[in-house]
Amino acid sequence: MTTDAPRRTFTRAELESFRDAEVPDLLPGPDDPPLRLLFVGINPGLWTAATRTHFAHPGNRFYPALLRAGIVTRPIDPAAGMTDEDRDHLRARGIGITNVVRRATAKASELSVEEYRTGGAALVETVRRVRPAVVAIAGITAYRAAFGLPKAVPGRQPEPLADAELWVVPNPSGLNAHETVASLADAYAAAARAAGVLPPDAG
Repeated sequence: MTTDAPRRTFTRAELESFRDAEVPDLLPGPDDPPLRLLFVGINPGLWTAATRTHFAHPGNRFYPALLRAGIVTRPIDPAAGMTDEDRDHLRARGIGITNVVRRATAKASELSVEEYRTGGAALVETVRRVRPAVVAIAGITAYRAAFGLPKAVPGRQPEPLADAELWVVPNPSGLNAHETVASLADAYAAAARAAGVLPPDAG
């Protein structure tokens, strides 16, 4: 019986041991194509921290939505941790992933306003450094909290983030019952078209 296969399930105690851990950003290396579209999650969940893979919880709809939108061209199953080939595929497509707040929690509601504000300032510096064409923040509540904009609405924002075009797109968490894979795909595709990851909408 092999014991080195990737884990696809964790006990509650195991997940809790990853509280406050950080997950490395997925960003292009020096030999990768330029970063076109930077997705920004709220903060890592415990499953994400355990697998060191963004949006990794089995109930998260991020990667199915990317596939439906055509942003990625092959399925990615992150629940046991993303493979090197998965990461290379995203980088080759000009896609990166980071978070507003770096520390892992069981729920985003555990984050303080100060953490959001600090994370927002850090995100600006990251965007200045990696220079994506478009930033897509996945969660309007997180965006409002991080940048002190309580009346902001989803979609393309009127002001850029650093020099990047800024979009606020829906949170793909399974807890966000207002969205489906199809509606998430539509929102993500709009940002991807703006970034040049997808061709312009002929319609």
